[in-house]
Amino acid sequence: MSQVRHTDADARQALSRLFAPIASDLALVDRRLQQELRHSDPFIDELAQHSFRIGGKRLRPALLLLTARALGEITPEHLTLAAVVEMVHTATLVHDDVLDEADVRRHLDTVNARWDNNTSVLLGDYLFSHAFYMASTLETTFGCRAIGESTNTVCEGELRQTNSSGNFWLTRDEYLGIIDAKTAELTACCCRLGAHYAGADAATVDRLAGYGRKLGLAFQIVDDLLDLEGEEQSTGKSLGTDLAHRKMTLPLILLRDQAGQPDVQRLQALFEESDATHSGMLLDWLDESGALDGARRTAVRFAEEAAAELSTLRDSEAKRMLVEIARFVIARDA
Repeated sequence: MSQVRHTDADARQALSRLFAPIASDLALVDRRLQQELRHSDPFIDELAQHSFRIGGKRLRPALLLLTARALGEITPEHLTLAAVVEMVHTATLVHDDVLDEADVRRHLDTVNARWDNNTSVLLGDYLFSHAFYMASTLETTFGCRAIGESTNTVCEGELRQTNSSGNFWLTRDEYLGIIDAKTAELTACCCRLGAHYAGADAATVDRLAGYGRKLGLAFQIVDDLLDLEGEEQSTGKSLGTDLAHRKMTLPLILLRDQAGQPDVQRLQALFEESDATHSGMLLDWLDESGALDGARRTAVRFAEEAAAELSTLRDSEAKRMLVEIARFVIARDA
């Protein structure tokens, strides 16, 4: 799978093209989100609208809608659930920014930076609860159950990551298990919902969920690489938070596992000191050792495996865009 790096402007243009088959539906989802986040209390309204602006790239609702379009027609249930998954995702971002002590997201102040941590926690809770209320308005309980199960898994992943902070000996499998839970679970859920509500059979639903899960793993590994080597102007969010909070991510794990004992001790000392001045030295070491490339290759492999899950689908523009999204995820700089 070839890689062409995307700048922030390139990424916006690329996403516009990738989301073209569902552009009008995605616009409806955005309008629904804005309507749902309006509030008569000026303070709550300001907070909710700010969360809308700092939300993600709309990748998760787009995955849900593209999956639906690749298998059939987009229904009103799909539109509601697309808004729900974006609201859930935004809630996780608001809480993540508290955990990471981040100041910037989407080139804007985070909620915790503009207001405070208490406000951020409560806003995240508000978004979660409103998302579940929306899901509960559907005729069947499948969507609410699926989102509830996935949200529990996401929280478990975050708890496991918090517990592993400072654990220099975190294994590769443990790391993959954490990112599978905290990131890949929600992307898998989006594709599962898109397929289920399009009337797909159980095997197809599972394959599409598999696509979402592999895509989410690739996405998070690239995110962890960007935290080390990205530029805040491009990503639009605070970087260097993983090292600051002593999180072992895949590049560090690969470097540790291939290093000799003296270098392992040196790396452990750098990791445990968590000094920002060490980041440049560590980045050079990761680059020269091939650990950065090794992590990228792992992300590429997951993206290729994701695309392979789509092989049984009939050819369509939506299917082609899902394949292209797997390429985009590993090529992004933001």
